[in-house]
Amino acid sequence: MELILISGLSGSGKSVALNLLEDSGYYCVDNLPVAMLTVLAGMLKEEAVSKVAVAIDARSGGGIDLLPGKLKRLSEDEVKVTFLFLHANEETLLKRYSESRRRHPLADEQRSLAESIRLESELLAPIAGLGHRIDTSGLKASALREWVRQFIESQPGQGLTLMFESFGFKHGLPLDADLVFDVRCLPNPHYDPALRPLTGRDRPVAEFLESDPDVVRMREDIGRFVADWLPSYIRDNRNYLTVAIGCTGGQHRSVYLAETLARRFAGQARVLVRHRTLAG
Repeated sequence: MELILISGLSGSGKSVALNLLEDSGYYCVDNLPVAMLTVLAGMLKEEAVSKVAVAIDARSGGGIDLLPGKLKRLSEDEVKVTFLFLHANEETLLKRYSESRRRHPLADEQRSLAESIRLESELLAPIAGLGHRIDTSGLKASALREWVRQFIESQPGQGLTLMFESFGFKHGLPLDADLVFDVRCLPNPHYDPALRPLTGRDRPVAEFLESDPDVVRMREDIGRFVADWLPSYIRDNRNYLTVAIGCTGGQHRSVYLAETLARRFAGQARVLVRHRTLAG
């Protein structure tokens, strides 16, 4: 059985991800108590259901603390588990709740929306590092659906997943980054009127950047650092490593470097590439 577990902050996109998985042929269960996770898996295995997606959240209360043990039990039962943890910054969550006018599941007469968000973050903190984190801050639902689709199509559970993610510093640091490289010191194609509307995926931008020795040196330095330490992350039994590369706007330099580094490491790990600004 392949089981994709989805958790994270309310308003971060769990429903969007679960709907995408349901459309992709997964048997989906929303808001399952953690205590019932192994029971559900056992029942569905008996029914020969091979693809399952389950969403859990802070409403499980103290049951959240049971999750590490449940994941271990599932692994012993030969259930292949992939854990996605979705989160977003407080500003994004406040905006989404304001637009949807929905009530936060932890809100009450004594607790404001912002306080509810912070409480939920505290409750989920013990499990936030158990899986692959996706920062949905500023992302449209269509972008999140695409990121989840790419993830499930890249054969989860086959060793370490190496993620190269571009971003713009003016939009804030991505919350899901393990390593962050700042490339704002490199020449900026934004100041060339012909290159400004393009992105780092376009050949003219790549040629502009590759003609500068500092860009080549930065690319090689980042690549060397990741290559030197990747075996250590693999030995540490890490399932996911997100390398974030940031420039000012997240359109040219960081996109180019994320794309070229992803191609370089394609044969050494399961590689994915994301562009936060282009996706948003």
